[in-house]
Amino acid sequence: MTLSFIDAPSPNFDARTSPSDMIVLHYTGMQTGDAALARLRDPVAKVSAHYMVEEDGRIYRLVPEERRAWHAGLSFWRGETGLNGVSVGIEIVNPGHEFGYRAFPDLQIASVIALLGEIRGRWNVADTRIIGHSDIAPDRKQDPGELFPWKRLAEAGHGLWVDAASAPGAPLAKGDAGTGVFALQAGLTRLGYDCAPSGDFDDATATIVTAFQRHWRPERVDGIADGETRARLVHLLRAAAG
Repeated sequence: MTLSFIDAPSPNFDARTSPSDMIVLHYTGMQTGDAALARLRDPVAKVSAHYMVEEDGRIYRLVPEERRAWHAGLSFWRGETGLNGVSVGIEIVNPGHEFGYRAFPDLQIASVIALLGEIRGRWNVADTRIIGHSDIAPDRKQDPGELFPWKRLAEAGHGLWVDAASAPGAPLAKGDAGTGVFALQAGLTRLGYDCAPSGDFDDATATIVTAFQRHWRPERVDGIADGETRARLVHLLRAAAG
């Protein structure tokens, strides 16, 4: 797929201090793509991304990849914070959970996949570092959400995805404690989340489990670590290590 871009420069950027090795996917969460584009270019808003992909597949180029766009905010992944400095941000037009969340059209996802391929041709981005906004800021963000086709991206060669049979054992949920919770938290931390093991399944752990499910177990997004959620985590860790 040959890509073409619509240049729509945003003033909301500054200098990078290191090369980019991460791609963060967002949804716009606004009622229209035009409204989102206007906000991403508004100097008062102080937000931006490198690209915005419309529902019909059009790609707007807002900030040069060599510059730091302001899309991640307070963020954490694999021990790093301030992820604007090491990431390329892609906004994907969708009203989001507030304005009528809906499936992402095929044309749009085809453009996202092609764009990922181009970006990865310029930067060294591992599959473990193609993530969602909700992964790096689970207490603040839900995007791109459980309807985003992460599996389709992985099948095209971008990002991680696994299918796994349910692991044995009772579900772990808020209020639980013990070695099983500790192991769950340790696994989430190893994958990338800010989930320091304590052995207590608290509100923060439930929020991170929900974020994990939005990305890797979208059939069930409830913050409860059932057998399939835990099994997918184990298999993802193996895939990430491989």
